[in-house]
Amino acid sequence: MKTVKIPQILLPKNADMTAWAVNACDQFTSDYKYWEEVEKLTRGKLSTFNMIFPEIYLKDNAPARIAAANAAMEKYLKEGVFKKVEGGFILVERSTESGVRTGIVLAIDLEDYSFEKGAKTPVRSTEATILERIPPRVEIRKNAPVELPHIMLLYNDPDDSVLKTAERGEVLYDFDLNMNGGHIVGTYIKNAQKVTDALYALVADKEDKFLFAVGDGNHSLATAKTCWENLKPTLSAAERETHPARFALVEAVNIYDKALNFEPIHRLVKISDPAKFKKGLSLKGKSAAYLAIGGKSEKIPFPENVPEGIRSLDEYIKSYLAENGGEVDYIHGDKELLDFTKEGGAGIILPAIKKGDFFDLISKGGNLPRKTFSMGEGNEKRYYIEAKLIK
Repeated sequence: MKTVKIPQILLPKNADMTAWAVNACDQFTSDYKYWEEVEKLTRGKLSTFNMIFPEIYLKDNAPARIAAANAAMEKYLKEGVFKKVEGGFILVERSTESGVRTGIVLAIDLEDYSFEKGAKTPVRSTEATILERIPPRVEIRKNAPVELPHIMLLYNDPDDSVLKTAERGEVLYDFDLNMNGGHIVGTYIKNAQKVTDALYALVADKEDKFLFAVGDGNHSLATAKTCWENLKPTLSAAERETHPARFALVEAVNIYDKALNFEPIHRLVKISDPAKFKKGLSLKGKSAAYLAIGGKSEKIPFPENVPEGIRSLDEYIKSYLAENGGEVDYIHGDKELLDFTKEGGAGIILPAIKKGDFFDLISKGGNLPRKTFSMGEGNEKRYYIEAKLIK
Protein backbone atom coordinates (compact mmCIF):
# COMPACT_ATOMS: atom_id res chain seq x y z
CA MET A 1 0.00 0.00 0.00
CA LYS A 2 1.04 3.61 -0.53
CA THR A 3 -1.84 5.37 1.17
CA VAL A 4 0.13 6.92 4.04
CA LYS A 5 2.74 9.58 3.36
CA ILE A 6 5.34 10.95 5.79
CA PRO A 7 4.79 14.69 5.27
CA GLN A 8 6.74 17.88 5.75
CA ILE A 9 4.66 19.61 8.41
CA LEU A 10 4.69 23.34 9.06
CA LEU A 11 4.37 24.77 12.57
CA PRO A 12 4.84 28.37 13.72
CA LYS A 13 8.29 29.23 15.09
CA ASN A 14 7.33 31.90 17.60
CA ALA A 15 3.61 32.30 18.16
CA ASP A 16 1.19 32.53 21.03
CA MET A 17 -0.19 29.05 20.38
CA THR A 18 -3.47 29.76 22.14
CA ALA A 19 -4.07 32.53 19.61
CA TRP A 20 -2.56 30.52 16.73
CA ALA A 21 -4.97 27.55 16.91
CA VAL A 22 -8.66 28.07 16.12
CA ASN A 23 -11.60 25.73 15.69
CA ALA A 24 -12.71 24.11 12.43
CA CYS A 25 -14.32 26.50 9.94
CA ASP A 26 -17.52 24.43 9.73
CA GLN A 27 -18.35 24.73 13.44
CA PHE A 28 -20.72 27.19 15.14
CA THR A 29 -22.16 28.16 11.77
CA SER A 30 -25.09 30.01 13.36
CA ASP A 31 -23.16 31.59 16.23
CA TYR A 32 -21.73 34.96 15.18
CA LYS A 33 -20.75 35.71 18.77
CA TYR A 34 -18.41 32.70 18.79
CA TRP A 35 -16.47 33.83 15.73
CA GLU A 36 -16.52 37.48 16.77
CA GLU A 37 -14.85 36.44 20.01
CA VAL A 38 -12.27 34.40 18.08
CA GLU A 39 -11.53 37.47 15.95
CA LYS A 40 -10.97 39.55 19.10
CA LEU A 41 -8.71 36.94 20.67
CA THR A 42 -6.52 36.68 17.57
CA ARG A 43 -6.48 40.32 16.45
CA GLY A 44 -2.95 41.53 15.72
CA LYS A 45 -1.45 38.09 16.41
CA LEU A 46 -0.11 35.24 14.32
CA SER A 47 -3.12 32.97 13.91
CA THR A 48 -4.63 30.35 11.68
CA PHE A 49 -7.79 32.47 11.88
CA ASN A 50 -6.19 34.77 9.33
CA MET A 51 -5.76 31.87 6.88
CA ILE A 52 -9.19 30.23 7.06
CA PHE A 53 -12.73 31.09 6.00
CA PRO A 54 -15.30 30.38 8.74
CA GLU A 55 -18.40 29.12 6.98
CA ILE A 56 -20.65 31.46 8.93
CA TYR A 57 -19.29 34.18 6.59
CA LEU A 58 -19.79 32.32 3.30
CA LYS A 59 -22.36 34.91 2.17
CA ASP A 60 -20.37 37.87 3.48
CA ASN A 61 -18.14 39.12 0.63
CA ALA A 62 -16.59 35.72 0.00
CA PRO A 63 -14.12 36.80 -2.74
CA ALA A 64 -12.54 39.40 -0.44
CA ARG A 65 -12.29 36.97 2.46
CA ILE A 66 -10.73 34.29 0.25
CA ALA A 67 -8.19 36.77 -1.12
CA ALA A 68 -7.33 37.92 2.41
CA ALA A 69 -6.81 34.34 3.60
CA ASN A 70 -4.55 33.52 0.66
CA ALA A 71 -2.61 36.74 1.18
CA ALA A 72 -2.07 35.88 4.84
CA MET A 73 -0.70 32.47 3.84
CA GLU A 74 1.72 34.07 1.38
CA LYS A 75 2.75 36.66 3.96
CA TYR A 76 3.44 34.02 6.63
CA LEU A 77 5.53 32.00 4.18
CA LYS A 78 7.48 35.03 2.99
CA GLU A 79 8.16 36.28 6.52
CA GLY A 80 9.40 32.90 7.73
CA VAL A 81 6.65 32.33 10.28
CA PHE A 82 6.83 28.56 9.81
CA LYS A 83 9.39 25.98 10.79
CA LYS A 84 9.53 22.57 9.09
CA VAL A 85 8.94 19.28 10.89
CA GLU A 86 10.26 16.50 8.67
CA GLY A 87 10.75 12.74 8.70
CA GLY A 88 8.03 11.90 11.18
CA PHE A 89 4.43 12.22 12.31
CA ILE A 90 2.95 14.21 15.19
CA LEU A 91 1.23 12.45 18.08
CA VAL A 92 -1.67 14.64 19.22
CA GLU A 93 -3.16 14.28 22.70
CA ARG A 94 -6.28 16.40 23.11
CA SER A 95 -7.86 16.80 26.55
CA THR A 96 -11.57 17.71 26.61
CA GLU A 97 -14.58 16.96 28.79
CA SER A 98 -14.70 13.55 27.09
CA GLY A 99 -11.15 12.59 28.16
CA VAL A 100 -7.85 12.48 26.28
CA ARG A 101 -8.23 11.75 22.56
CA THR A 102 -5.08 10.58 20.81
CA GLY A 103 -4.41 11.00 17.11
CA ILE A 104 -1.59 10.95 14.58
CA VAL A 105 -1.00 13.80 12.13
CA LEU A 106 0.09 12.28 8.82
CA ALA A 107 -0.62 12.68 5.11
CA ILE A 108 -2.64 10.47 2.80
CA ASP A 109 -2.39 9.95 -0.94
CA LEU A 110 -5.51 11.40 -2.56
CA GLU A 111 -5.18 8.77 -5.30
CA ASP A 112 -6.26 6.28 -2.61
CA TYR A 113 -9.36 8.26 -1.60
CA SER A 114 -12.80 8.60 -3.13
CA PHE A 115 -16.01 10.21 -1.95
CA GLU A 116 -18.06 8.31 -4.52
CA LYS A 117 -20.76 6.04 -3.10
CA GLY A 118 -19.66 2.41 -3.08
CA ALA A 119 -15.98 3.24 -3.62
CA LYS A 120 -13.54 0.52 -2.54
CA THR A 121 -10.53 2.78 -2.05
CA PRO A 122 -8.42 2.54 1.14
CA VAL A 123 -9.80 5.93 2.27
CA ARG A 124 -13.58 6.37 2.05
CA SER A 125 -16.18 8.94 2.96
CA THR A 126 -18.67 7.89 5.60
CA GLU A 127 -21.60 10.11 4.69
CA ALA A 128 -22.98 11.18 1.36
CA THR A 129 -21.06 14.14 -0.05
CA ILE A 130 -23.26 17.10 -0.99
CA LEU A 131 -21.75 18.00 -4.35
CA GLU A 132 -23.01 21.59 -4.34
CA ARG A 133 -20.96 22.25 -1.19
CA ILE A 134 -17.68 21.54 -3.01
CA PRO A 135 -17.38 24.45 -5.54
CA PRO A 136 -17.28 27.21 -2.87
CA ARG A 137 -14.53 25.29 -1.08
CA VAL A 138 -12.63 24.83 -4.33
CA GLU A 139 -12.62 28.61 -4.73
CA ILE A 140 -11.04 28.88 -1.29
CA ARG A 141 -8.39 26.21 -1.90
CA LYS A 142 -7.42 26.58 -5.55
CA ASN A 143 -5.04 29.53 -5.02
CA ALA A 144 -3.97 28.65 -1.48
CA PRO A 145 -0.25 27.84 -1.08
CA VAL A 146 -0.80 25.85 2.12
CA GLU A 147 -3.52 23.71 3.63
CA LEU A 148 -4.65 23.72 7.25
CA PRO A 149 -6.53 20.51 7.99
CA HIS A 150 -9.47 19.91 10.28
CA ILE A 151 -9.92 16.47 8.71
CA MET A 152 -10.11 13.53 11.09
CA LEU A 153 -9.83 10.00 9.74
CA LEU A 154 -10.77 6.89 11.69
CA TYR A 155 -8.91 3.58 11.66
CA ASN A 156 -10.13 0.26 13.04
CA ASP A 157 -7.71 -0.92 15.74
CA PRO A 158 -9.42 -2.63 18.71
CA ASP A 159 -6.05 -3.77 20.10
CA ASP A 160 -4.52 -0.27 19.86
CA SER A 161 -1.56 -1.80 18.03
CA VAL A 162 -0.69 1.35 16.06
CA LEU A 163 -0.23 3.69 19.02
CA LYS A 164 1.72 1.02 20.89
CA THR A 165 4.24 1.14 18.03
CA ALA A 166 4.83 4.90 18.17
CA GLU A 167 8.13 6.15 19.67
CA ARG A 168 7.94 9.60 21.21
CA GLY A 169 10.47 12.32 20.49
CA GLU A 170 10.45 16.06 21.11
CA VAL A 171 7.34 17.81 22.43
CA LEU A 172 6.48 20.26 19.65
CA TYR A 173 3.65 22.12 21.38
CA ASP A 174 1.79 22.04 24.68
CA PHE A 175 -0.90 24.66 25.36
CA ASP A 176 -4.51 25.50 26.21
CA LEU A 177 -6.86 25.92 23.27
CA ASN A 178 -9.03 29.03 23.13
CA MET A 179 -12.84 29.09 23.32
CA ASN A 180 -13.12 26.20 25.80
CA GLY A 181 -11.35 23.78 23.46
CA GLY A 182 -9.41 22.03 26.22
CA HIS A 183 -5.67 21.32 26.24
CA ILE A 184 -3.46 19.87 23.51
CA VAL A 185 0.03 18.36 23.33
CA GLY A 186 1.85 17.52 20.11
CA THR A 187 4.84 15.16 20.22
CA TYR A 188 7.16 14.17 17.36
CA ILE A 189 6.88 10.50 16.35
CA LYS A 190 10.39 9.26 15.55
CA ASN A 191 9.51 5.95 13.86
CA ALA A 192 6.96 7.04 11.28
CA GLN A 193 7.66 4.12 8.93
CA LYS A 194 6.99 1.53 11.66
CA VAL A 195 3.75 3.31 12.54
CA THR A 196 2.84 3.28 8.84
CA ASP A 197 3.54 -0.46 8.68
CA ALA A 198 1.35 -0.99 11.75
CA LEU A 199 -1.50 0.85 10.03
CA TYR A 200 -1.12 -1.27 6.90
CA ALA A 201 -1.09 -4.42 9.05
CA LEU A 202 -4.67 -3.65 10.12
CA VAL A 203 -5.89 -4.56 6.61
CA ALA A 204 -3.05 -6.78 5.37
CA ASP A 205 -5.02 -10.03 5.70
CA LYS A 206 -8.33 -8.62 4.49
CA GLU A 207 -9.80 -8.73 1.01
CA ASP A 208 -11.25 -5.25 1.47
CA LYS A 209 -8.30 -2.88 2.04
CA PHE A 210 -10.48 -0.35 3.89
CA LEU A 211 -7.94 1.53 6.00
CA PHE A 212 -9.43 4.94 6.84
CA ALA A 213 -12.98 6.25 7.16
CA VAL A 214 -13.58 10.00 7.14
CA GLY A 215 -14.88 11.00 10.56
CA ASP A 216 -14.79 14.81 10.30
CA GLY A 217 -14.02 17.13 7.40
CA ASN A 218 -15.70 15.05 4.70
CA HIS A 219 -16.28 18.01 2.39
CA SER A 220 -12.81 19.45 3.01
CA LEU A 221 -11.19 16.19 1.92
CA ALA A 222 -13.54 15.97 -1.05
CA THR A 223 -12.42 19.49 -1.98
CA ALA A 224 -8.75 18.50 -1.77
CA LYS A 225 -9.51 15.55 -4.04
CA THR A 226 -11.38 17.74 -6.53
CA CYS A 227 -8.56 20.29 -6.65
CA TRP A 228 -6.04 17.51 -7.21
CA GLU A 229 -8.08 16.03 -10.06
CA ASN A 230 -8.34 19.51 -11.61
CA LEU A 231 -4.58 19.98 -11.35
CA LYS A 232 -3.47 16.57 -12.64
CA PRO A 233 -4.01 17.23 -16.37
CA THR A 234 -1.57 20.16 -16.19
CA LEU A 235 1.26 18.01 -14.78
CA SER A 236 3.69 15.57 -16.35
CA ALA A 237 3.68 11.95 -15.21
CA ALA A 238 6.77 12.58 -13.10
CA GLU A 239 5.28 15.71 -11.51
CA ARG A 240 2.12 13.84 -10.57
CA GLU A 241 4.11 11.40 -8.45
CA THR A 242 5.48 14.01 -6.06
CA HIS A 243 3.35 17.14 -6.34
CA PRO A 244 2.42 18.33 -2.81
CA ALA A 245 -1.25 18.81 -3.73
CA ARG A 246 -1.52 15.04 -4.20
CA PHE A 247 -1.14 14.49 -0.46
CA ALA A 248 -3.56 15.78 2.18
CA LEU A 249 -2.68 16.39 5.81
CA VAL A 250 -5.04 14.71 8.28
CA GLU A 251 -5.30 13.48 11.85
CA ALA A 252 -5.89 9.73 12.16
CA VAL A 253 -7.68 8.48 15.29
CA ASN A 254 -8.47 4.96 16.42
CA ILE A 255 -12.23 4.52 16.35
CA TYR A 256 -11.94 2.73 19.71
CA ASP A 257 -10.34 5.74 21.41
CA LYS A 258 -12.17 6.08 24.73
CA ALA A 259 -12.48 9.86 24.39
CA LEU A 260 -14.02 9.61 20.91
CA ASN A 261 -17.76 9.71 21.49
CA PHE A 262 -20.06 8.40 18.79
CA GLU A 263 -23.40 10.10 19.21
CA PRO A 264 -26.58 9.90 17.14
CA ILE A 265 -28.03 12.98 15.50
CA HIS A 266 -31.77 13.11 16.14
CA ARG A 267 -34.51 14.44 13.83
CA LEU A 268 -36.79 17.30 14.81
CA VAL A 269 -39.70 17.61 12.39
CA LYS A 270 -41.21 21.08 12.66
CA ILE A 271 -44.83 20.52 11.68
CA SER A 272 -48.28 21.64 12.81
CA ASP A 273 -49.89 18.19 13.19
CA PRO A 274 -47.56 15.72 14.97
CA ALA A 275 -50.43 13.26 15.43
CA LYS A 276 -50.79 12.97 11.65
CA PHE A 277 -47.02 12.49 11.33
CA LYS A 278 -47.14 9.73 13.94
CA LYS A 279 -50.02 7.96 12.18
CA GLY A 280 -48.09 7.71 8.92
CA LEU A 281 -44.84 6.59 10.53
CA SER A 282 -44.40 2.84 10.01
CA LEU A 283 -40.85 1.77 10.84
CA LYS A 284 -40.22 -1.90 11.54
CA GLY A 285 -37.44 -3.88 13.18
CA LYS A 286 -36.17 -5.57 16.32
CA SER A 287 -34.30 -2.53 17.61
CA ALA A 288 -35.85 0.65 18.99
CA ALA A 289 -36.01 4.39 18.55
CA TYR A 290 -38.21 6.90 20.39
CA LEU A 291 -40.91 9.19 19.04
CA ALA A 292 -41.13 12.45 20.99
CA ILE A 293 -44.21 14.68 20.99
CA GLY A 294 -45.05 17.37 23.50
CA GLY A 295 -41.93 16.70 25.55
CA LYS A 296 -42.76 13.03 26.10
CA SER A 297 -41.35 10.01 24.29
CA GLU A 298 -42.54 6.53 23.44
CA LYS A 299 -40.61 3.55 22.11
CA ILE A 300 -41.10 2.67 18.44
CA PRO A 301 -39.67 -0.21 16.37
CA PHE A 302 -36.48 0.48 14.43
CA PRO A 303 -34.29 -1.68 12.18
CA GLU A 304 -31.18 -3.26 13.71
CA ASN A 305 -29.28 -1.89 10.72
CA VAL A 306 -29.22 1.71 11.93
CA PRO A 307 -28.24 3.34 8.58
CA GLU A 308 -31.05 1.54 6.75
CA GLY A 309 -33.48 2.66 9.43
CA ILE A 310 -32.34 6.25 9.09
CA ARG A 311 -32.70 6.08 5.30
CA SER A 312 -36.29 4.86 5.67
CA LEU A 313 -37.06 7.51 8.28
CA ASP A 314 -35.54 10.31 6.20
CA GLU A 315 -37.52 9.21 3.14
CA TYR A 316 -40.74 9.32 5.14
CA ILE A 317 -39.88 12.75 6.57
CA LYS A 318 -39.08 14.07 3.09
CA SER A 319 -42.36 12.82 1.60
CA TYR A 320 -44.38 14.06 4.58
CA LEU A 321 -42.90 17.56 4.36
CA ALA A 322 -43.43 17.66 0.60
CA GLU A 323 -47.13 16.95 1.11
CA ASN A 324 -47.81 18.82 4.34
CA GLY A 325 -45.14 21.50 4.65
CA GLY A 326 -42.74 22.12 7.49
CA GLU A 327 -39.02 21.52 7.89
CA VAL A 328 -36.55 19.15 9.52
CA ASP A 329 -33.69 20.03 11.84
CA TYR A 330 -30.88 17.89 13.26
CA ILE A 331 -30.46 17.89 17.03
CA HIS A 332 -27.73 16.57 19.35
CA GLY A 333 -28.86 15.21 22.73
CA ASP A 334 -32.00 13.44 23.93
CA LYS A 335 -33.00 16.14 26.42
CA GLU A 336 -32.48 18.91 23.88
CA LEU A 337 -34.82 17.16 21.43
CA LEU A 338 -37.49 16.55 24.07
CA ASP A 339 -37.36 20.21 25.08
CA PHE A 340 -37.82 21.32 21.48
CA THR A 341 -40.91 19.13 21.07
CA LYS A 342 -42.58 20.90 24.00
CA GLU A 343 -42.89 23.83 21.61
CA GLY A 344 -44.49 21.66 18.90
CA GLY A 345 -43.62 19.24 16.16
CA ALA A 346 -42.33 15.70 16.45
CA GLY A 347 -38.91 14.32 17.27
CA ILE A 348 -37.26 10.98 16.66
CA ILE A 349 -34.56 9.95 19.13
CA LEU A 350 -32.29 7.64 17.17
CA PRO A 351 -29.99 4.84 18.35
CA ALA A 352 -26.23 5.23 18.03
CA ILE A 353 -24.11 3.16 15.67
CA LYS A 354 -21.84 0.80 17.57
CA LYS A 355 -18.15 1.38 16.97
CA GLY A 356 -17.65 -2.32 16.28
CA ASP A 357 -20.19 -2.18 13.44
CA PHE A 358 -18.99 1.05 11.83
CA PHE A 359 -16.40 -0.13 9.31
CA ASP A 360 -18.42 -3.20 8.38
CA LEU A 361 -21.53 -1.10 7.68
CA ILE A 362 -19.62 1.20 5.34
CA SER A 363 -17.76 -1.67 3.68
CA LYS A 364 -21.01 -3.46 2.89
CA GLY A 365 -23.42 -0.58 2.41
CA GLY A 366 -21.35 2.39 1.27
CA ASN A 367 -21.92 5.91 2.55
CA LEU A 368 -24.12 6.38 5.57
CA PRO A 369 -27.14 8.69 5.36
CA ARG A 370 -26.50 12.37 5.99
CA LYS A 371 -26.35 13.32 9.67
CA THR A 372 -26.11 9.74 10.93
CA PHE A 373 -23.54 10.33 13.66
CA SER A 374 -21.48 12.98 15.38
CA MET A 375 -18.08 12.75 17.04
CA GLY A 376 -18.17 14.95 20.12
CA GLU A 377 -19.32 18.49 20.71
CA GLY A 378 -18.39 21.56 18.67
CA ASN A 379 -15.63 22.68 21.05
CA GLU A 380 -14.05 19.20 20.77
CA LYS A 381 -13.60 19.35 17.00
CA ARG A 382 -10.13 19.55 15.51
CA TYR A 383 -8.39 22.92 15.79
CA TYR A 384 -6.07 24.21 13.06
CA ILE A 385 -2.46 23.92 14.20
CA GLU A 386 -0.33 22.16 11.58
CA ALA A 387 -0.03 23.22 7.94
CA LYS A 388 1.43 21.71 4.77
CA LEU A 389 2.50 23.19 1.44
CA ILE A 390 0.24 22.28 -1.48
CA LYS A 391 2.03 24.34 -4.13
